[in-house]
This record gives sequence, C-alpha cells and structure tokens, in this order.
Amino acid sequence: MAGRIAFLGPTGTYTEEAALLYDPHAELQPFPSIPAVGSAVSSGITEEGVVPIENSLEGSVNFTLDLLISQPDLSVCNEVVVPIEHYMFALPGVKPADVRVIYSHPQALAQCKEYLERCFPGAQQMASLSTVAAVSDMKLSSVPAASISPRRAGELNPDVEIIGRGIQDNANNVTRFVVLAAQDHEPTGRDKTSVCFSFQENDSSGLLYQALGEFARRDINLMKIESRPTKENLGEYIFLVDCAGHRQDANVSEVLDSLSAQCRMLRVFGSYPIWRPDGV
Repeated sequence: MAGRIAFLGPTGTYTEEAALLYDPHAELQPFPSIPAVGSAVSSGITEEGVVPIENSLEGSVNFTLDLLISQPDLSVCNEVVVPIEHYMFALPGVKPADVRVIYSHPQALAQCKEYLERCFPGAQQMASLSTVAAVSDMKLSSVPAASISPRRAGELNPDVEIIGRGIQDNANNVTRFVVLAAQDHEPTGRDKTSVCFSFQENDSSGLLYQALGEFARRDINLMKIESRPTKENLGEYIFLVDCAGHRQDANVSEVLDSLSAQCRMLRVFGSYPIWRPDGV
C-alpha cells in the first residue's frame, strides 16, 4: 500500500470512497482531473492514484483509457469496485415538491433518469463539475434546488438534508476504479491483465480475428474488449483487452509475444489482482 494516493476530487466523491476502500490508512490527495492524477503519480508527487475506468450503466471512462494509452510510464497495479448509491440532498425546509432545479454530474443525472422523470418531471437538470460540487451549486441556487450526490457529500455538508436515497435507476450500478502506479502488481494467482494494441492497417481482413485467436488458442478468457480511435486517421482504432491471468504466466506471456509480432503497437497497462470485496 502507498503512503500517498492521488484521487479524482474533490473530497467526497465516489473516487475518494474507492481510495478509502483500497487503503484507509493512506494520505489521500484530491486532484481536479484524471490527467492531473496521472501526472501526480508519474512525477512522484504521490505513489499511487485512483481513477474511475468503467461504470456498469454508462460504460467506459474515456479520459482514463486515453491516459493509459498515452502514458507508458503509468501502470495499473490494482482495481476497486464500488457500488454506486445516489442520494438527493436539499437545504432544510425544501420539500421534494418545491424543487425546481436538480444539480449533479452528467453521469449521475443519466443514472437517475427514470427516477427524475417520474418524481421531478418539471425540475430543470443542471450539470455540475462533480457530484460533490453539485451540493455547492444547490446551496447557491436562487430557486429551490436539490443535488444528486454521494452519501459522504452529505456528511461533509451537515447543513443539508437527505430527501431521497438509493435513487439510481438500476440497483446493479457499480463503478470500477483502477489504481495507477509506476509498476503493476506481482502475481497472486487470481489476476487479470490489461493491454491495448493497434495494427499497421486496420482495413486488412482478419487482423483482429487473428489477434483474438491468440487468446482463444491458449484458453485465456477475455473479460473485456473495446476500441478507441487512434486520433491519427479516421477509421483507425486501438483495441483494449482485459484477460484472465498475469503477464508473467506462461500462456499470457506467449500471447503478448505473439501480439508484439503482429501489431504496430502493443502496450501492457499492467497485471493486477481481480477485485474481491472481502479482500480474500
């Protein structure tokens, strides 16, 4: 565990909750953006950093994927999975029927869309920089307002009241966070490896099929696969894969060697333990 951990702030976010769950004894330092967290780790300001990478409802966090693709000095050394429970806060005396504006981060608003349409059809939805900043935006509003924020945001703002809890549309709303460091994790026997790769010419037939076949021939389970634009030419993509196993395992090492020969670019983000909420 690290002495200092950067996280996507401000204090009170779900990312801070993930950092506390990962290491409750570390010195946590909030940073304003995902690239800033990456810079804090790569420059040595902190030993590790925690950023969101995937939500079960809204999909991947592209800022984190792009950071990993572009920063070869960063590795993924661990992951944390946090159930997301959204709360609605308001100033004392404000009833749900009074609310005219609801503030939150766009992802939180999207994750509560059905609830808001059902219970607050006439309220205007306003984007905030974070689910924690939404509380400040709500308190500064000139009309009766509410915020959708984590429970901890309410703890940090004792002058607000809970007017709704567990308001997310899907009870299976969870976010996966990754822990960034200079090096990845040693083998534990229950690991996953994250990589990305691209081809010289993406329009050649069978390139992706051949690459994925390297995993299939060695009976390696693919836990996730997606693509991101290379940002160089239209129609060219970088493919991102999470697979079972550690990069030091013989079969995973063989796949990486084969991909290196086939691909224009191969980057191993890191091997790390699969998250177990019980810590076992």
